[in-house]
Amino acid sequence: MALINIAAREIHCKIVYYGPGLSGKTTNLKYIHSQVPRDAKGELLSIATETERTLFFDFLPLDLGRVRGFQTRFHLYTVPGQVLYERTRVAVLNGADGVVFVADSQRNKLEENVRSLQELARNITRQGKRFAEFPVVLQYNKRDLPNALPVPILDRYLRYKTSDGKTVGRYESVASTGRGVFDTLKAISKLVISKL
Repeated sequence: MALINIAAREIHCKIVYYGPGLSGKTTNLKYIHSQVPRDAKGELLSIATETERTLFFDFLPLDLGRVRGFQTRFHLYTVPGQVLYERTRVAVLNGADGVVFVADSQRNKLEENVRSLQELARNITRQGKRFAEFPVVLQYNKRDLPNALPVPILDRYLRYKTSDGKTVGRYESVASTGRGVFDTLKAISKLVISKL
C-alpha cells in the first residue's frame, strides 16, 4: 500500500521482484542501481541472515512525473527465491504496490517458474487482494542462453488474463547486460501509478 508523505509531497510505492531462485531478481536491482543517478537513489541495502538475503533500495524516478502534485518514490525489493524461504517472501511482499515476476527462461526451470507464480498468486490472495487486479508484469530473463524456451511456450504457462480481460504484460530481458530491465521497471511503475 502506497505511503503518502504530505510534508515532503511524496508518494512512496513498493515494488517487489519475485520469482524462483537465481532467476535474476538481484541482477535486476543491481543493474538499476548502477544506472540511476546518484542524487535520485538511496543506498543498495542487503538484509542478510546466515542462509538468505533480501536486497532493497529506493529511488526517485526522473521521468514519470507527478501524481496530483506529489513526486513518486519507488522502493524496490527482491525476495529470496529458494523454496524454503516462503515465509520471508510473504513478509517482503506485505504492503507491495506492484510485482515484477522474474522468470528464468531456461528449459529446465519451467516447472519452478510455474510453482513460483502460483505461490505469488496465493500470497497476494492471502493478503486480501485479488491477484487478477494486482499490478504484475512478467519478465522473461536469460533470453541470451542457448537453452532458453521460446517465448510462446513461456506465454502458454505463465501469462494470464487480468480482471479487465487484458493479458498481463511481459518483457524479455538479459538482466546481466541490462537488456529489458528498464522496460520492465517502467511498465510496472506505470501500472502502480495508474492504480493510485
